[in-house]
Amino acid sequence: SFYWVALTLPVYFFQSINLLDFFVIMNEAEMKIDSITETKDDSQKKKAGQPSASSESAAKYPKMDLAQRIHKLQMTSKGKLDDLKKTKSEDVRREILDELENPSLYRALSIPFGWDSVESLTEMENKHKEAMKVFEEKVKEAKENAGDMEVLDARLEAARFAAKSLSKEVALDMYEKVLDLPKLSTGKKIDALMECARVASFHNDLKKNTELIERASKLAQDGGDWDRRNRIKVYSALSKLLSRDIKEASSLLVDGIATFSCNELCSYTDFLVYTVISSILHLPRPELKTKIIDGPEILSVNKEIPQVISLVNALHNCDYEAYLHAMVEVHDVLIADRFLEPHSGYFMRELHVLGYKQFLDSYKSVTLDSMASSFGVSISFLDNQLSRFIAAGRLTAKIDKYGGVVETNRPDLKNAQYRDMIQKGDLLLNRIQKLARVVDI
Repeated sequence: SFYWVALTLPVYFFQSINLLDFFVIMNEAEMKIDSITETKDDSQKKKAGQPSASSESAAKYPKMDLAQRIHKLQMTSKGKLDDLKKTKSEDVRREILDELENPSLYRALSIPFGWDSVESLTEMENKHKEAMKVFEEKVKEAKENAGDMEVLDARLEAARFAAKSLSKEVALDMYEKVLDLPKLSTGKKIDALMECARVASFHNDLKKNTELIERASKLAQDGGDWDRRNRIKVYSALSKLLSRDIKEASSLLVDGIATFSCNELCSYTDFLVYTVISSILHLPRPELKTKIIDGPEILSVNKEIPQVISLVNALHNCDYEAYLHAMVEVHDVLIADRFLEPHSGYFMRELHVLGYKQFLDSYKSVTLDSMASSFGVSISFLDNQLSRFIAAGRLTAKIDKYGGVVETNRPDLKNAQYRDMIQKGDLLLNRIQKLARVVDI
């Protein structure tokens, strides 16, 4: 009788309840379980010492927007940008002293910015030394009385304090101690490397920044999750931008448009500026149209970045006079940004070459007067620029100065490949002959 009840009870249950109602009840139960799990996950993420792949809970320091403001002040002091209000320099000064309490950073900037010496810097340094001793005591206590997670929390707390208030060398050393911890998961290693890379980037240490990002990229390829891979792409793109690998940077930046989540590294608006400027130089016209000009993410911030939008639109519309005017405005954007300024001369030169090349590709020959009129410049200016680019092999054209004509000389791709194959073949035969003589000897 027991087995009969066990078999017939489910039948009576399903007869008494609507099947649709049953699935609704089960769905609500699953949602409650998910909400409980998410609450637990969120509480774990909010722990102060835990690195996170989420930009919302990433380390607050170093502040990359402060690095941008420092760069703008440096460009202003060198006369490359228009004078900013003195209160902005004072704001940076007060932030370093009051919020960061960073004596080494203050001393490094005090001479170029003409800041007065502050007596409290020595007192700050002594206080920071005591704080570091406390952090080391926490690490020691965690090793003796707690587990690996507590040791990681203590180490990260010390590293983040160093990134905020101590020198670059101390901060990098503290993060290396985090990375040296045993049983550290791949995800947490990637997060710690990205935070460490921000320290190097903040202090303009390109070599160290590149090294750290390469380590993080390798880990992400081997075992990183989807979110960390997307974030490391942004870090890699900006590193490539600084090292002038613009083509690779452009590819990574375009890939990251829809998945950007690195607000701790740069704002989304700045990220799109980097994307547009690098893409102009390397994306074909059809892709430039679909991915940049008509891209919904970029259209959403058109009003915030009018200079670069005007540049790319003018080039695509073949409005060359507007293109040169936009270049003048973009030059100030390049100078004001710490990632673009080191290569501002390169960008301006390449933009000139791109505009002239696109114009000349439409003609077999064109008069200097007509071309100068299209670009809105004088004939002498255009003649000087074209001569320089032709001599450097950047433009395949020649100038008939007597006739005032520019004649294009489009290279034949098949013939060029044939000549290249012949040259490489001759080189290979010479090497084989040399090797044969050595063997005979």
